[in-house]
Amino acid sequence: MDIQRLLLIAAGAVLSVMLLVEWTAFKEGKTASIERSRLVTDTQVTGIDSPLTSVDTGEQSTIEDDLPAVVEPTALTPNSETVETQSTNRYIQVKTNTLEIVIDLMGGDIVEAALPEFPDRIDTPDMPFVMLEDNSTRTYIAQSGLVGPDGIDTKQRATYTATSSNFTMTGGQPLEVKLEYIDTERAVIVEKRYTFYPDSYVIDLAYELQNNGNDPWQVVPFAQLKRDSSQAPAADQSGFGLQPFLGAATTTPEDRFKKFSFDDIADDPWKANIQGGWIGIIQHYFVTAWIPNQDTNHNYSTRQTRSGFNIAGFTSPAIAVAPHSSGNYSARLYIGPKDQYALAQLAPHLELTVDYGWLWWIAQPLFWLLTKIQSFVSNWGIAIILLTVLVKGAFFKLSAASYRSMAKMRAVQPKMQAIREQYAEDKQKQSQAMMELYKKEKINPMGGCLPVLIQMPVFIALYWVLMESVELRQAPFALWIKDLAVMDPYFVLPILMGASMFFMQKLNPPPPDPMQAKIMQWLPVVFTFFFLWFPAGLVLYWVCNNLLSMTQQFVITRNIEREAALRK
Repeated sequence: MDIQRLLLIAAGAVLSVMLLVEWTAFKEGKTASIERSRLVTDTQVTGIDSPLTSVDTGEQSTIEDDLPAVVEPTALTPNSETVETQSTNRYIQVKTNTLEIVIDLMGGDIVEAALPEFPDRIDTPDMPFVMLEDNSTRTYIAQSGLVGPDGIDTKQRATYTATSSNFTMTGGQPLEVKLEYIDTERAVIVEKRYTFYPDSYVIDLAYELQNNGNDPWQVVPFAQLKRDSSQAPAADQSGFGLQPFLGAATTTPEDRFKKFSFDDIADDPWKANIQGGWIGIIQHYFVTAWIPNQDTNHNYSTRQTRSGFNIAGFTSPAIAVAPHSSGNYSARLYIGPKDQYALAQLAPHLELTVDYGWLWWIAQPLFWLLTKIQSFVSNWGIAIILLTVLVKGAFFKLSAASYRSMAKMRAVQPKMQAIREQYAEDKQKQSQAMMELYKKEKINPMGGCLPVLIQMPVFIALYWVLMESVELRQAPFALWIKDLAVMDPYFVLPILMGASMFFMQKLNPPPPDPMQAKIMQWLPVVFTFFFLWFPAGLVLYWVCNNLLSMTQQFVITRNIEREAALRK
């Protein structure tokens, strides 16, 4: 009968794994079948939707709703008519080795940004990951302009001209893309210039303002990110996967790293006047951030428009340009991966967008160590294994004390059970007898807990390092593990993790309470189920940690049992 039950359980387990594999393949197939509309094609730039299109109704939202209001509407000066663009397209395309950008000549906004060095999917290496986009799937764009009493973007977006529809970086030199706006009525010329750099995700924005008229001219520069509330492209919609933070972030004198979910932005708009700083929108592995002049105060804000768009941006101090003189303004835009070392060089605390939580002070050294190991072994999976070994070695003595305490508890289990049975009706005497036994055997009942509690912050920090590191995205390990950032397609690692938990429990003394003992028996099954959808890199870490712990615990337990046998 026991053999039949065992065979049924084994058959059920195999069938469950097969169903999970088929379900995963079906889910990935549906995900792969979704084609996202892009403004960029291999041969041309095609317009899809205007960046001012409403999320819900498709109607045009007003400029006052979309752009920052720095003066009362009655004080706004309407724009003059603009000249026709030299380019026949509304959109122009910019290509570097790290970015594929589309700029809308109406406003000069960046309405699409793809990262060719980061494929959208591992099985489509020629299809870049799209961060910014403006189509039926998602609206996520980087806007900038000049508002205020004489602003060219105040009542309608300025229409720029460009010398070409396509700009491509060549020769490893910086690439400048110049847009020009001419107001013949007020004799004003505005040059909006984007500068791109080789091997960089940083874009420099500069305005050159020329006032050839007889009246003073004053404008207020702004820059902002506009996004709907849709999930990030790589977000796991199954409900079982990890859900990294998606929303806006900034830095303030009070909070080095301040986050706003889209619900926060809708419920409680935020404003602050801050010197320097930055503001961005973060998602798993990637960030977009505007970085203004660090020596000037700027008015930062987050808000949600009537059309449902989330706005995170700033306005800078007004620029006054006297008649027959010029002025200028500049800011930086980062669109790319969460490379904490590159981000740290751009602005204070921008590297905290690699969100390790409150354990960042432990996580950052662990990440540094992980990258150093990987530079030698050239495999992130092996680097994770070696890092786990090093962390386990650092806590070897603490772990040994914990396992020694648990081994002693296991050795005296028969005596403890006898005390429970002898004083089953008198809990006070039972406790006194237990304390005498602990004293006689030199056992600290809390000795197994304290070392584990001390190690927990390090293990949690390492967990977040593995989850937040863009370096692990689409990084192969070995055999069937082609991407450490997604779940094991055949669930081998989660099953190994659950098995290691089960065998570790067999080395520990069972809880005295029968109900607790049953719960503990089911924990490996529960953890295995949840870990099925965890990234393979995280599960690999837990498997290695469990195997090392189990080995150490097994050796210590056997040594203590041998010592106890010799004393007899």
